[in-house]
Amino acid sequence: MTRTSSAEVARLLTAGLQGARCWRASWVVPSTAAIWKARSRLGVAPLRQLIVRVCRPVATAGTQGAFYRGWRLTAIDGTTFDLPDTKANVEAFGRPPRSGRGEQNLGYPQLRMVGLVECGTHAIFEAAVGALRAGEQTLARAVLVSLRPGMLLLADRGFYGVDLWLNAAATGADLLWRVRKDLVLPVVEQLSDGSYLTEIFDRSDIHHTRRGVPVRAVEYSIAGHEGVYRLITTILDPDKAPAAELAALYAQRWEFESTLDEIKTHLGGPHLVLRSQHPDGAEQELYGFLLVHHAIRHLMHQAAQQANQDPDRISFTRSLRVVRRQVTNQAAFSPRQTRSRGQSHPH
Repeated sequence: MTRTSSAEVARLLTAGLQGARCWRASWVVPSTAAIWKARSRLGVAPLRQLIVRVCRPVATAGTQGAFYRGWRLTAIDGTTFDLPDTKANVEAFGRPPRSGRGEQNLGYPQLRMVGLVECGTHAIFEAAVGALRAGEQTLARAVLVSLRPGMLLLADRGFYGVDLWLNAAATGADLLWRVRKDLVLPVVEQLSDGSYLTEIFDRSDIHHTRRGVPVRAVEYSIAGHEGVYRLITTILDPDKAPAAELAALYAQRWEFESTLDEIKTHLGGPHLVLRSQHPDGAEQELYGFLLVHHAIRHLMHQAAQQANQDPDRISFTRSLRVVRRQVTNQAAFSPRQTRSRGQSHPH
């Protein structure tokens, strides 16, 4: 159903309403052009507000795999989405950088998205959308406001920056970020678990004239991989989070990649290109994908709780198929109360 026209989707969702006698008068499915005009009148703001109100972390204290020693595991990452090759989309969002071989108009226009995901449930609970020229760190500032005390945020080295680190830490959440191997991290105090206390400095403070930001560093290697991985964290006490556990925990960051695959490959279909030829429509469509994904992940979490299972053990693909089979039937049921208290017959 991912490539079905909007008019056909409307037809499928309303097909059962007349048969269920929910309507007394006939109704004609609007044309694709009429639906597009309605979307243009609607704009992006209502979809964005719906994201704010609906898309929240869903794990409870009993959710398997969602917490580490009381911290709710979350991750931040960014991605891009291809758009139809129209002048409006190119002007609003831009194209990927040229390859250096002189090609003109190379590749689809793209929009950039940075989001926050709850690692244990794959629920995206915040997202910022912008032009391709907007860096991930720029968009990250807009999503950090949804962090809360009790969360532990995992991030790749592309997000590292002292200013962004301070903004994230100011939310009360704890941080575990990978950093570049060439970042200078002086050893202030060696700790018993192999990690060490150190300081990070703003890039502009070359000579470290200002006081650094205290952090704890964890360095480790992975069998079969060259080089050393370096993490820094706001958790300074090794007894609260030993180095070996943090090193193993960092792999949870890849849950964001799995989440993107669910949206791009399974919801949108292989080689996803958003449909809208206009910037507002493209943002609407992306927010629609995020809302549908969150709804499915919420249902999967409920099913996992009932079965006392880790949500990761439930197939997203199978869950999506179940929802697709049921969604047209569910549209025939009104969310409104159709009988008053004390009455035995519907109105």
